[in-house]
Amino acid sequence: MTPLILLADERKSQEVTDWASRIGWVVGLLLFIALCYWLMRQGWTWRKVLQSDVPELTAIPDDPGPAKLTMAGRYHGSTTAGQWLDRIVAHGLGVRSRAELTLSEQGLAVVRPGATDFFIPAGQLREARLDKGIAGKVLTEGGLLVITWEHGGKEYDSGFRSDHAAEHPEWVAAVNAASSNDKQDTREGAR
Repeated sequence: MTPLILLADERKSQEVTDWASRIGWVVGLLLFIALCYWLMRQGWTWRKVLQSDVPELTAIPDDPGPAKLTMAGRYHGSTTAGQWLDRIVAHGLGVRSRAELTLSEQGLAVVRPGATDFFIPAGQLREARLDKGIAGKVLTEGGLLVITWEHGGKEYDSGFRSDHAAEHPEWVAAVNAASSNDKQDTREGAR
């Protein structure tokens, strides 16, 4: 019975938490997180300054004509054409949002609730393709509709994903047909 009495004598209470140290670590961690967010915001602002040469986006005309195709989905951003990681943030092009696309004879209208709407005239559409990624978004092969367009002497890629991905091939065919028709019209007008 002596071992039981010895165990009872050696009992200790639980160590008390050092609250000052714990609070210090939590505050330090929160400050580190705040610094990271501030640096990301500064990077975004600096990118916007570097892209200040991008002209204002074309506004959607009052009467863009009858719609050939419409699509509801998400706008995932725009990049420099052919460089899928070089995000364009000027004029709100870097803001991801819901989007409604309407293709007509006059061009492509991109309506984005909560972000800047813009219009790509038919003469500035270059091509459309199915791809797997654009800055900030990577999907399975062919999961993203990428439309290449010209604005202010530079070409851009804009990524869209329809709520119904089966619509993507139809969009690729329609945009490519519209851009090739415009190229033919331009060549015939030059003759």
